[in-house]
Amino acid sequence: MEITDVRVRKTTKEGKMRAIVSVTLEDEFVIHDIKVIEGERGLFIAMPSKKSADGEYRDIAHPINSATREKLQNKILEAYENAKDDEGTGSELNES
Repeated sequence: MEITDVRVRKTTKEGKMRAIVSVTLEDEFVIHDIKVIEGERGLFIAMPSKKSADGEYRDIAHPINSATREKLQNKILEAYENAKDDEGTGSELNES
């Protein structure tokens, strides 16, 4: 699986969420609404989710194994850091 595009939209709200990201895979499939969150141990990603009938949130798209999750998280956080460094140039980053 090749991550062919990462688009970062930094948030301006106060709180732990730092950005919302869209990722394109193989120039064929996109996943929207991945969140970059500031946790106690640093930044991490949260996959898109929705609230179920029982009140719990369930991911609607997610990696199947930890190696894929780590690859995805590393690419997203790298794009987020680049977007932070480019603060004056706009809030969206197209990272290929």
